[in-house]
Amino acid sequence: MTDEPGQAERALYLAAVRGGGRLCPADLTPADRPALAALVARGLLSPTPTGWTAANPRACGDRLGGELRARALRLLLHAERLPGTLAPLAHAYDAARHAPADSPPVAFPAVDFPAVGRGAVEPGPGSVDEAADARRRISELVSECREEVLAAQPAPRPLEALRMALAQDLSLLRRGCSLRTVYQPATVADPAALSQLALRTGRGAQIRVLAEPYERVLVFDRTVAVIPADADRNRATFLTDPTTVAYLVAQFERDWARATPADRHLDPPPPTTVRIGRLLARGLTQRAVATRLGLSERTVAGHISRLRERYGAQTLFHLGWQMREEQS
Repeated sequence: MTDEPGQAERALYLAAVRGGGRLCPADLTPADRPALAALVARGLLSPTPTGWTAANPRACGDRLGGELRARALRLLLHAERLPGTLAPLAHAYDAARHAPADSPPVAFPAVDFPAVGRGAVEPGPGSVDEAADARRRISELVSECREEVLAAQPAPRPLEALRMALAQDLSLLRRGCSLRTVYQPATVADPAALSQLALRTGRGAQIRVLAEPYERVLVFDRTVAVIPADADRNRATFLTDPTTVAYLVAQFERDWARATPADRHLDPPPPTTVRIGRLLARGLTQRAVATRLGLSERTVAGHISRLRERYGAQTLFHLGWQMREEQS
């Protein structure tokens, strides 16, 4: 039985109210019996020697609301205890996955890349035959992550995928993990996608935009990497070799350093700052910009400082290069 009365129960209760708050056996048909029993069980009808009387729904609502709140509290307490309850199983799982050094490595061959979610997988020794298995594996890696997730997403993320991943991403951030993602401009050009990204950055995620080609990669705690397994980026493979993972991390860090913070796509700078940035992109020095615009060098330096922070630029040359890339 659900917590709220169904249509038949509501109709029978309203019939009792219209009858002066009473129901007699003669008022009922055989089809009314299930609804009558449900109303009595909820406390909306009370048996009397001659039939049934309608009870105040507010009192019933208060009682059911209290029961629901108590049930919710029990569920929350159970959710808090569950990780500890499953800890012995998790330790056994980890021990089985992290085999001794002299044992053969576990292979994670090509599977559908979760961001695409389509395409057939060629079965083979140790292969995963379903795209759902790849998504499950990545979901496990996110849940097991303790320090950092790095993600380079060259293709626009579907809005539904961002929404589905939100709860897990926020859980990752609540655990104190770092989440850094590089997107291309097409993703941040979508207002709906931007609103989803803002929910993550508001909890500490870092997002940058890189307007140049790069490969898709996910790296978990710098120990497991997920990369495309074919030119179409429709399939993926899981890598655990330390040298390979370190190389992929270095590639990500290189792209991250060249990318620009996503927040500048949400809040455009003042017109004077834009003009200064355009002159810097043309190769003018700070002094030349100040002379051209009739501003003091100190004022121009303040605008440049804000631009460097906005674009994540370490030097004036880097800032000019970033802005030239944006305007090209």
